[in-house]
Amino acid sequence: MHTKLLDDSSEKTHVLIFETGEEVLSTLQRFAKDNGLAASRFTAIGAFSSATLGYFDWEQKDYEKIAINEQVEVLSLLGDISLEDGEPKVHAHVVVGKRDGSAHGGHLLQAYVRPTLEIILTESPGYLKRSFDPNSGLTLIDVEKS
Repeated sequence: MHTKLLDDSSEKTHVLIFETGEEVLSTLQRFAKDNGLAASRFTAIGAFSSATLGYFDWEQKDYEKIAINEQVEVLSLLGDISLEDGEPKVHAHVVVGKRDGSAHGGHLLQAYVRPTLEIILTESPGYLKRSFDPNSGLTLIDVEKS
């Protein structure tokens, strides 16, 4: 395990209310870029009209797509925003609930809001940076470079 105290000063908190039809990741990515976010975390609840989740296949070093083509409740959406090559990068995981009470979860690849999504985003004063990890094939937070 690697650890690093980023900063112990105050943080900024934003609330983002998404409307029907908005695509979550691209809208959040644009907000992060427009506001110069470099190290943030967020949580959210709401609902999607559809979503694509991902399960990381270790052997293939890629995400298997899981299509959810129905109205679902967002039971939990957690993520962070860090820097990758100087640009903010959104990384999110989600658990959604279907009408029958079953739940599906994974890496959020794409989702469309209906009727709303409420995100609480906390901007940290420190900076998190990502580096490519050849072992996993992923770009991971690197505390040595942050």
